[in-house]
Amino acid sequence: MSAGDALGAALAAENAAIYAYGVLGVQLESDDEKSDAHTAETAHRQRRNYVVTRLDELKVKAPATPAGYDLPFPVTDRDSALKLAIHVEDGVAQAWRPVLPVTGSADRTTALSALTDAAVRATRWRRRASADPLTLPFPGRAG
Repeated sequence: MSAGDALGAALAAENAAIYAYGVLGVQLESDDEKSDAHTAETAHRQRRNYVVTRLDELKVKAPATPAGYDLPFPVTDRDSALKLAIHVEDGVAQAWRPVLPVTGSADRTTALSALTDAAVRATRWRRRASADPLTLPFPGRAG
């Protein structure tokens, strides 16, 4: 996989996360949860903007962003919103992990930071959802 392909996949995950937080945020109940969702969405927007800029610098065409996404399950209440937040952050971590071996310098640092941040956010959402296990042994690894 090339750096451009890996960054393109990370961009797709960031765009999906931004969409998902718009859907799940309205189902959260406490101000703290809503604030954390807003902070997460902002972080995903910042990472998306970084990747768009890097792909432009690398002369790689960014993948098209769909107008909407099919969610993996209906989000109708707090429990399903928390489940989606966990799903999204695990997916973002999985998307950034392949960027690590094909990049260097600032891109690798960004990828590691993105993977770590997503894993931490997923753990926080798991704690709120009383999910078990609370953490994954190897964040970003599929399966």
